[in-house]
Formats: sequence, structure tokens, C-alpha cells
Amino acid sequence: MSKLQEKIEQYKEAMKKIEPNFDEELLEKITRSLGPSIYKKDSETVSCSSPSELERVRNNFLKMKLGLDKSDEELDAAIKEVCEKMGTSNRNKYRAIFYYLLVKKFKKENLYK
Repeated sequence: MSKLQEKIEQYKEAMKKIEPNFDEELLEKITRSLGPSIYKKDSETVSCSSPSELERVRNNFLKMKLGLDKSDEELDAAIKEVCEKMGTSNRNKYRAIFYYLLVKKFKKENLYK
């Protein structure tokens, strides 16, 4: 099994705890789109306690990648919602899963087809 496939399987197992009936194909496509960042511990996860990290998610992912033009307050509320859904005590908020939940929330699955 390749390193990428191992990561995808790891994320699928973690995702089952958050949302048992998830779109495996979409999660896999999002994981592939993240490139080498998934192999570095620091960039593999999202820190909900870091304002600069959450700002990067808002600006680089939600605004640039997904093309959302909502207010910062709306986007920040969505990010906070995902942080809570993944669990405040969960130290491994995998970026692939975090982005998956945001893609689903804003119904932007078509960007990964």
C-alpha cells in the first residue's frame, strides 16, 4: 500500500467517528489535492486554537480555493462549527477531513468532480 493510500485509509477511519455516512470518493479527492502537506505533522492538521491558522483556512481555502464571497463572520462561524464537530479535545483535526466538512457545508463538491 502506498503512503498516500495509507493516509486516505487513516482519514477514512477517523471520519467514520465524525460522520459515519460520508462520501469516501470526495474525501479521497480532497486528500489528493492537499499534496505533500499531508505527510508533515504540522501541516497535516488544523489547529483550532491558532487564530492565524484559522485565518489561513478562511482566506486560502474558503475564499481562494472554494471561491466563496461570504463575509468573514459567516466563514469564521463555519470554521468554528467544524472545529466543534471534530471535537474540541480532538488533537488530530486532519486537514483533509476539516476541508471535507467545509466543502460539504458550502455544497462545493462539484469542485472535486
